[in-house]
Amino acid sequence: MFNIVLFNPQIPPNTGNIGRLCVNAGATLHLVKPLGFDISEKAVKRAGLDYWNKLNLKIWESTDEFLKNVNTNRCFFATTKTKTPYFEKKYLPGDYLIFGSETKGIDENILNQYKDNCITIPMTRNGRSLNLAVSTGIILYEAIRQNYDTFLDINQ
Repeated sequence: MFNIVLFNPQIPPNTGNIGRLCVNAGATLHLVKPLGFDISEKAVKRAGLDYWNKLNLKIWESTDEFLKNVNTNRCFFATTKTKTPYFEKKYLPGDYLIFGSETKGIDENILNQYKDNCITIPMTRNGRSLNLAVSTGIILYEAIRQNYDTFLDINQ
């Protein structure tokens, strides 16, 4: 129903948890290289528990390859560098919800190129960011909430 995209993920347990989230939400997980770990690493599979073999997973060689092969009009880039809250956007089935690496986020050149599609999760001044898996869950389930009837139709 939705596509979760991780640009250059670094922490295996985050990716494993996001994989589990994707299985339960009917989403496809796209991992964009370089990855900070081996995809067969035990930590990824352990965090995804027994869900990893049910995951619809796509691997991309680079950010450029990914962006050239998808409809970038339906890509939403999660960042702390915008003021547009994620809940102000209208999501449609098939959209790409994109997250950067845990250490660097999404490259600023990409954010500048697609600034109208950048979204953020509101936070207090006391924190810098949220965990990648938590952020993914917040935004993915808002997209599902907006398309709940379609979600139910697909999953019944």
